[in-house]
Amino acid sequence: MSTVTCSNERYDITCDWLAGQQSQMVESLKTLVNIDSNSYDKAGTDAVADVIVGWLEADGIAVTRTPRPDAGDILEAWLEGDGSDASAGHVLMMGHRDTVFPTGTVAERGYTQQGEIGYGPGVADMKSGLVLNIFVLRALKRLAPLPFPVRALFTADEEIGSRDGTAFIREAASGARAVLNAEPGRISGNVVTGRKGGAAFLIEVTGKAAHSGVSHADGASAIEALARKIVKLHALTDYESGVTTNVGLIEGGVSRNTVAPAATAQLDTRFATNEQRANLLAAIETIIAEEEVPGTQATIRQTSGFLPMEPAMSEALFARYRVQAEKLGFSVGGEFTGGCSDAGTTASLGIPTLCGTGPVGAKMHTDDEYCRLETFVPRAQAVAATILDLAAEASPK
Repeated sequence: MSTVTCSNERYDITCDWLAGQQSQMVESLKTLVNIDSNSYDKAGTDAVADVIVGWLEADGIAVTRTPRPDAGDILEAWLEGDGSDASAGHVLMMGHRDTVFPTGTVAERGYTQQGEIGYGPGVADMKSGLVLNIFVLRALKRLAPLPFPVRALFTADEEIGSRDGTAFIREAASGARAVLNAEPGRISGNVVTGRKGGAAFLIEVTGKAAHSGVSHADGASAIEALARKIVKLHALTDYESGVTTNVGLIEGGVSRNTVAPAATAQLDTRFATNEQRANLLAAIETIIAEEEVPGTQATIRQTSGFLPMEPAMSEALFARYRVQAEKLGFSVGGEFTGGCSDAGTTASLGIPTLCGTGPVGAKMHTDDEYCRLETFVPRAQAVAATILDLAAEASPK
């Protein structure tokens, strides 16, 4: 990717400053990657927060930190607007500090670099995106205030369903005119314009124990009831529409020769639209309520979930981003992915949302995860330029 000078004074200042930050971006990425921050490691995700707060405050950027008892603290940074266009809301940038990698991974394989490729736990998903958002804020700080505020949210539990973070995302997005979520750009160089939603469930079935040889008829097998439900649940999968169901874990029983008094299963579901989600959840509830085996009973509880990012909610914002990318010298398309993200939350609120605006990366959640470092500057410029384009539209004529 090449970098070019933007088209007016604000663009010039922003893009030119970002163009000189490549080495600092990479050094910042190295710092964050070399901090273990598994979703369940509060100390680790808070250590990442400590570093981010230090960087932002050193550049005079306001940041608030909301302590959380059981998850990583929530950070929100912001740049005030000049008040000339308060009616249509702020721009929100988002990113999560947590990774899927267990504490201790950094000691085994911390940040490494080969040419323009950076490796390490969370290097693409999504510590590079955090760095990008930080540098966009720093670039915009060097300008006179925009017509509207710019906010950035840094959560800490996205990889486990944003169970704590979702409420803060909803609050931070309330009234926004646009949301830019810095998940990694696709290996094609594209951004994400649509995502499936997903929900995870715990199913618990109770029955009645009995000796399988002496008094089989006196028992009520929870395993049999669960098995019958699994067949029905899997039959809800419809590849053509994008709906999938998968029972990936099951447990149950006491011994081989005991009619099982209890069984559990974990169910994963995916869907492309909110309408599909509502229909699917209703069908699942019906299946769970059915008595498959006399004397058994089943319950279901949702353990995590993401709403879908429907492509209609990204269309206009993506068109604006693509124009800015072309001005900067690179072409970009939009992609739909089956993976979930916090972008679904904001899109489902009716807020224009674009995802995958971070640097390009691939092989996320594996030991081979990598980030293409040469994409840092142009993609940061594209995010900043998109925000400036929104500001130009909002400025008094």
